[in-house]
Amino acid sequence: MATGTGGRPATMRAVQYSGYGGGSAALKYVEIPVPSLKKGEVLIKVEAASINPADCRIQKGLLRPFVPKFPFIPVTDVAGEIIEIGSAVQQFKVGDKVVSKLIFWKAGGLAEYVAASESITVPLPAGVSSADAAGLPVAGLTALQAVKAIGTKFDGTGVGSNILITAASGGIGSYAVQLAKLGNHNVTATCGARNLELVADIGADEALDYKTPEGAALKNSSGKKYDYIVNTTNGGKWSAFKPSLSSHGRVVDVAPNFGNFVASILTLFSKKKLSTVILSLGMEDLRFLLELVKERKLKTVIDSRHPFEKAADAWEKSLSSHATGKVIVEM
Repeated sequence: MATGTGGRPATMRAVQYSGYGGGSAALKYVEIPVPSLKKGEVLIKVEAASINPADCRIQKGLLRPFVPKFPFIPVTDVAGEIIEIGSAVQQFKVGDKVVSKLIFWKAGGLAEYVAASESITVPLPAGVSSADAAGLPVAGLTALQAVKAIGTKFDGTGVGSNILITAASGGIGSYAVQLAKLGNHNVTATCGARNLELVADIGADEALDYKTPEGAALKNSSGKKYDYIVNTTNGGKWSAFKPSLSSHGRVVDVAPNFGNFVASILTLFSKKKLSTVILSLGMEDLRFLLELVKERKLKTVIDSRHPFEKAADAWEKSLSSHATGKVIVEM
């Protein structure tokens, strides 16, 4: 293995929890050995990590009893600098800035160093900050997959549709609005009153306060029905979406609750449909998003930045489900 100047540190600080539940109070700071590398891995000195709602749901027991193995260091989305590479690594060298989407059942991102497979790591383009990049892997890729699912093209040849994006000020929603506009769609977006201006600024043609009668009914000012609804909140219901769809409209749900899972089956042969999205996009798609950020066609909306010593505050913010954009921990 190659090593950086001065070699690898022996130990590192990390944040972990030892059982299901407990929220931010269950997070504990520990001093543990720096991970050893397999031949196809790189050792990343983490500069920024992004907390996703899924990280918190895993702590709550979403995948109980299979995941995670305790004690567990949470968070999958990280950006930083490579300080060591495994013997079989081909694409990277010590000193490279990178972004990685860690395997969710192994995680490890809320630490000073993390070992990541070369296959789940991509270069960080010059001019893109670690904080902006760390927001992309789960939220950005999920938004991209949802927008691709409605036939969006990014080469200027696509015919735009009339679409609605729910929870548009959240991590996934804020990326989805921007990507949909790049695909020439007419975008109506729902969010809380305090974020109406933000959602308009990132590209929404119309922003609705979800607490108003119009917002609750998903009614835009033109009265037009939606060709597609991209739902990014697990509180959305098929029964609420169906009346707002055009005759052959479709809901693309990235945060399906049980009722919407059932609806996705029941509507398979209906004119109006609901389909669910499970993240499956890979590293080439992450490269695409990073290039958009580099070209200033896409931006990471950051709710808050927290020093590593205040990681519990970041966790609490994510748990609140009221973050505007991404919650970032910086090392």
